[in-house]
Amino acid sequence: MGSGRLSMKRKVIKQQPIYEGRVIKVSVDTVEQPDGSQVIREVVRHPGGAVAVPILPDGRIVLVRQFRYPIGRALLELPAGKLDPAEPPEVSVLRELEEESGFRAGAIRKICEFFPTPGFCDEVLHIFIAYDLQPGRQHLEVDEEAMSVEIYSKTELSDMIARGEIVDGKTLVGLLWWLACPDAGLPTDRS
Repeated sequence: MGSGRLSMKRKVIKQQPIYEGRVIKVSVDTVEQPDGSQVIREVVRHPGGAVAVPILPDGRIVLVRQFRYPIGRALLELPAGKLDPAEPPEVSVLRELEEESGFRAGAIRKICEFFPTPGFCDEVLHIFIAYDLQPGRQHLEVDEEAMSVEIYSKTELSDMIARGEIVDGKTLVGLLWWLACPDAGLPTDRS
């Protein structure tokens, strides 16, 4: 293992757009390394997203089950969605929570952000605890398939993770954080 510092300097020699879709852009970049050599990097550009860990007053968590076309199956997930152009994550998480689960949050608190696939994609996900929930109704977008809302206790979720029943990355990050630090994202006085 080297003890030297990793140089962060990279000069983009050429950026060739390959694809621009509704959600992502793809480019092939020629990049100059610190030693002067050139390498090719295929990069997916994504606007980022916001994820809610919706906590009911009794401590149970609200999740949604939805079909994911790329993998051909339904997954149990935390409510989440992509950021609209110039939209702060705090606004996005409130919108996505209500659209997907039907619940409105009285308050949110950011707990972390992470890069799900930094080897080829610049997407960053912002995870928020959502509490003081009020029930409402789902407002699914035209291209979203029906999502079922499911509610689980801390013990149930822990068991489901251990059995490999929850496999969505953002959901695992959010739930494992919640299981490890259940009170860290909530205010001390919630009266």
